[in-house]
Amino acid sequence: MDDERDRLLASIERWIPSAEVDRRGFLKAIGKGALLALVWTITNPLSGTRIEAAPRYLSHPFRLGVASGDPLSDGCILWTRLATDSLKGGVMATYDLPVRWEVAHDEHFRSVVRSGAATAQAKLGHSVHVDVRGLKPGREYFYRFKSGSDISAVGRTKTTPLKGSSISDMSLAFASCQQYEHGYYTAYRHMAQEDLDVVFHLGDYIYEYGAGKYVANSGNVRRHESQEVKSLSEYRNRYAQYRKDPDLQAAHAAFPWIAVWDDHEVDNNYAGSHPEKNQSPTAFLRRKAAAYQAYYEYMPMRLSLLPHGPQMRIYRRFTYGNLAEFNMLDTRQYRDDQVNGTKWNRISEEASDSHRTMLGKAQENWLVKGLYQSKAHWNVLAQQVFFSRLDHRDGQSHMRNMDAWDGYTASQKRLLKHFAELKDANPIILTGDVHSNWACDLKADFNNPGSPVVGSEFVGTSITSEGDGFDIKPHFSRELSQNDHVHFFNGQRGYVRCHITPKNWRTDYRILPYVSKPGAPIVTRETFVVENGRPGIQRG
Repeated sequence: MDDERDRLLASIERWIPSAEVDRRGFLKAIGKGALLALVWTITNPLSGTRIEAAPRYLSHPFRLGVASGDPLSDGCILWTRLATDSLKGGVMATYDLPVRWEVAHDEHFRSVVRSGAATAQAKLGHSVHVDVRGLKPGREYFYRFKSGSDISAVGRTKTTPLKGSSISDMSLAFASCQQYEHGYYTAYRHMAQEDLDVVFHLGDYIYEYGAGKYVANSGNVRRHESQEVKSLSEYRNRYAQYRKDPDLQAAHAAFPWIAVWDDHEVDNNYAGSHPEKNQSPTAFLRRKAAAYQAYYEYMPMRLSLLPHGPQMRIYRRFTYGNLAEFNMLDTRQYRDDQVNGTKWNRISEEASDSHRTMLGKAQENWLVKGLYQSKAHWNVLAQQVFFSRLDHRDGQSHMRNMDAWDGYTASQKRLLKHFAELKDANPIILTGDVHSNWACDLKADFNNPGSPVVGSEFVGTSITSEGDGFDIKPHFSRELSQNDHVHFFNGQRGYVRCHITPKNWRTDYRILPYVSKPGAPIVTRETFVVENGRPGIQRG
């Protein structure tokens, strides 16, 4: 494992310019007041790097909070990052720093069940990813970290039930699109008060834009600290700015998260190796490598997901007993470039080309194999962009979103065919990206109005992106009438909560009246139910 880690870290250094790791960090850290004293250092025999043996900090090093994620039946990942000055490129010194961690049955740590030592590596921005094992399935735990004399906030996490075991229910929430400038993270404060087993984040955790470059409908109420981010230190700073938000920290500390990215973690509307505009292929690969490393550093993910330069496999699978299996997809890294631009355009033969792909061959094969092998009551695709057919008629022309699955119709049709064949799979798709709420039936053939329903898609709105929203507008009423498989639209901010039993899947759309100022109340705008063995959405 250590050899593999060092090999991967070496590969990152090949893609990220070494100057960005701040090799003069010792004296610079002292000058910036990051550490009161570096009393003595030793050489880590496992990695060959120097490690500070007894750090003393002038200010609290856990200011970016704690998180857990990627839960299994016997453990999970515990995350934190040491940062006394979070907007200084993410590295306090060139030295690694020691961290202790504890896991307990109770939040006062009277019953500690696991503990140990970890290293906050300078190469990874002094982030910490502890892979805790030996825990019991389906159990709540509490955790915390210590470095020097400083102790972190307490986090709560929960392991998954044993695969195949019978469980009566589970609850989850999913969210996406949290443009910092567009509003306050009040939705996360409400989410932290829910009774959930897990949170899924479906992308656009950060936005790469420069300060004031993307203005919300209701105006920007906060400000990015820099211009558009492209380097590792800039991506680190952007994540740090978002993670300083206390409401986001509260939601991370309350539940384990399972995350996948969309486009803004790198560059708006990028597709595979194709940037949005005005970037050379080499420059964009370096940008992807920096963005992927920063993403890993800030997410509670396993070492096996550590990026290899501009490549990082994030598609993976999580199972909750025999109740539900969740396939976390990546619709950005392996897709072909968009046809006719990235937004609404007329249907073309090129968009329907059978050789074009949204997922890439390897990921699609992995997904399909898993669907056919699954024994779960519910089989979930947690992913980024709108899957269902969505026609926008401009006169006699049919317009579709070329950045969504409608721009990759061969991939879309293949999955619908599998859904139709898997009679007992109960496929559910969870989607982010579009800053609005939708509830859709999945048709075996969207071109045939009489085609049977084979699954359901629940699309969640943004946490903040686009600012204060709206309930519904007249032109959306027209679109609903033009797409009879679409049952619901809402354009306000919030998140989606789901409660699952062997008999029913219930989805609650939780919405806020505003995000342009703190303190908004939250209500359930609409509830939908899907019955096991009966595809199609019903109002709850």
